[in-house]
Amino acid sequence: MTAQPTDPLPPRHARTVGSYPISALRDRLEGATLERDIPLAPFTTFQIGGPADLFVRAHSPVQLAAAISTARHYGIPYFLLGRGANILVADEGFRGLVVHCCISDVRFVDEVRVEAGAGVQTFHHLIQVTVSRGLGGLHHFVGIPSTVGGALWQNLHFLSPAPDRERTVFIEEILDSAELFTEEGELRTVGVDYFEFGYDQSILHHRDDVVLSATFRLEPTPEEELRRVMRENLSWRAERHPDLSLYPCVGSVFQKVEGTGAGRLIDECGLKGHVEGRAGIFHKHANIIVNLGGATAREVCHLIDLARDTVRRETGHELVPEITFVGDFGEP
Repeated sequence: MTAQPTDPLPPRHARTVGSYPISALRDRLEGATLERDIPLAPFTTFQIGGPADLFVRAHSPVQLAAAISTARHYGIPYFLLGRGANILVADEGFRGLVVHCCISDVRFVDEVRVEAGAGVQTFHHLIQVTVSRGLGGLHHFVGIPSTVGGALWQNLHFLSPAPDRERTVFIEEILDSAELFTEEGELRTVGVDYFEFGYDQSILHHRDDVVLSATFRLEPTPEEELRRVMRENLSWRAERHPDLSLYPCVGSVFQKVEGTGAGRLIDECGLKGHVEGRAGIFHKHANIIVNLGGATAREVCHLIDLARDTVRRETGHELVPEITFVGDFGEP
């Protein structure tokens, strides 16, 4: 799957849907369907974003590797989409190929290890099937929208276990190994150390590797104990986080601020509940921006800029967004 030299294509800013080598792309996609002008908003928890020029749903590791390899081969900008839970897509959409990871296979390797495709939803699917077997570890992350691939990308975490919540639990703690399609075009099995995990960080932020599947090593635990923690975690989240069916959002917008908190700083500046068009800073948690119905990415960005400028001016702290901006947002 190593990239080969190809005929030059128009520069990114000049490319239109009609200028992509559509037939050649379809021939390389291992049976996956190539679609055009697909709105991205329905694929994100923010419910915001314009169309992708090209869109592919990869239902197997072979199709996912083929789609990524094809984009690299032709020099086409691409974005790998999972649950769409930590991204803001530009109103103009994405000029290039969006690859939607739909790999949904789950299998138990042995009594304590489970292998899941990169597109498997951690909540509800993977958590439910493991908890039903009396296996703990993933249950801490109940209620958080993510796929397995996205969980490794961001080192999924939550303040747990209930009820004391004395520490943050990270997905790296239960990761055994992962199958990757590397930036060099190779299939490779790696261990947890390869990811160089940190808070909201992994090697995937710095290398163009793609997760195909991951294997987790879990802990046998009475099912009722697991479900007690799940109930308490869901209740704790409900007091602080919006119901996505009512207030689409991406969760926390800004990175953690040591010694205080991004939400607390924004709240202290009097911005909790502030509205810009159809976007607003959530009234329960100031580090969350919600879609009040028909919000645009531009409106969300106005609120992000307002929060950053106000907190910098009034407190001296610099807020850093932790979400990914997909598409062209113009000059900063």
